[in-house]
Amino acid sequence: MSISRMAVGGVAALSLTAIASYPASAQEKLVAIDASVRTIVAFKVSDTALQKFVPAGWQSSPLSAGPSEGANLNVVFIQPIVVQDPDGKAHDLIRLAALNFPAKRTGTEATVGMVFAGLASNASYVPGPYGVFELAKANVEQNSRTNPTGATSVQESWEFRADNGNAIEFQVQYVRGPAVRVKAEFTPHSAKTPDFYRIYRVDQAADVVRSTATGTDRVQKVSFKVVGQPLTQLFDGTEQLISITSIPLYTRQLFLPGAGTQ
Repeated sequence: MSISRMAVGGVAALSLTAIASYPASAQEKLVAIDASVRTIVAFKVSDTALQKFVPAGWQSSPLSAGPSEGANLNVVFIQPIVVQDPDGKAHDLIRLAALNFPAKRTGTEATVGMVFAGLASNASYVPGPYGVFELAKANVEQNSRTNPTGATSVQESWEFRADNGNAIEFQVQYVRGPAVRVKAEFTPHSAKTPDFYRIYRVDQAADVVRSTATGTDRVQKVSFKVVGQPLTQLFDGTEQLISITSIPLYTRQLFLPGAGTQ
C-alpha cells in the first residue's frame, strides 16, 4: 500500500474488468479483485523512533522524489466499494487505517512498502495477512459539493478506535483538482514477517491535494491525531506532514506469489 512507486459506483465493474488485462505468471495465485476509495497521508517522522519498527536485515528508505519526497511513513485510509474472490463471490467490506514505511533490504536498492501497524473494522481482518492489524470501530464520512463554476469541495473524516483506547483520527477539507491516472504494481511486505508479501496490480486515479515538495496546497482544513502505544512514539509532535493524496478511484488485482496462502 505504499505510494513509493508511482486510487465508485457505476465505474467499479468496468474498472474491475479492465484491470484483468494485467499479465500474471503461472507461479502467482489470484486471491481477490477489489475497488475502493483511499486517502494517503505521508509524514516525515523521527528516524530513531521509526527504526524500532524496522525488522532486522532491512532499512528505512525515505522517498527521494515525487510529491511525497522526504516522507518515511504513510497512513493509508481505505473505504472499500466492492471486494470479490476470483470466482466473483462478494467478500466483507472492511474499512482500514494501514500504516507502512518505505524500506529496502540492506545492501539492495529496491524500495517496497512495509506494513507494520493498522486498525481494521472487522475481526476477520485481525491480525490480517500482514499480521499487524487490531480490531477497531470505524466511522468514515466523505462528502463532496460541486458549485455552479465546477469547483468541487471535499470533506473527509476517518475515525478508528480500538477497545484498548488506541485510535487514529483524520479530518481534511480540500478543493479537488484533476486526478492523474496511474497503472502500477506494488509488493507490500509485512514488518512482522518480512519474507511475506503480496502483489498488487493497480489502476488508480490520484489527486495530490497537498505536497511540500511541489508546493501544491488545496487543503483548507486538516487534523490528524493518534492515541495509544506504540504509534505515539512516532507521532510525538515532531512529525512533519509531507503530502496528502486523494484516490477517488482505486481498482486492484491481488496476487500471492508462489505457494502463498494468505
